[in-house]
Amino acid sequence: MVNRFGFKKILVTIDGSVNSKKAATVAIDIAKKYSSHLIIVNAIASPSGLIIASEGAPPQSAVLIDQYYKNSKEYADKLIKEVIDQAKEMGIDASGEVLDKPASVVEMITNYARENNVDLIVMGTRGLSGFKKLLLGSVSNGVLNHAHCSVLVVR
Repeated sequence: MVNRFGFKKILVTIDGSVNSKKAATVAIDIAKKYSSHLIIVNAIASPSGLIIASEGAPPQSAVLIDQYYKNSKEYADKLIKEVIDQAKEMGIDASGEVLDKPASVVEMITNYARENNVDLIVMGTRGLSGFKKLLLGSVSNGVLNHAHCSVLVVR
């Protein structure tokens, strides 16, 4: 099929949740339909609740942070490999990357999409509403509001 939407590069965000798995399936289907390159990313959030290593902080806090990023990266690599394997089984050109720069998850995703000329971002939502959404914020809402390209949110 002719790619009349211009979806040459599709980015799908995954975090292991049910809705991100649905988003990956949708992204694979779209990439197959339009012969798009699929980029799978996992954005590692900054560790909240851990003591940031600074002057006077216990030395083990730096070890905790390093362990958090190591464990998160291993898990992210596993998730990304699973989706890449699914895409390749469907004959789709796919690649993946773990985003772990010290920024907000929304900022990491939108900056990555812009820097890599992504045409469509596909992501799941956790389905939070009301007060929980207000308290926790929403990555999908943030990406919708700040992305330079189209965004498809899968529920």
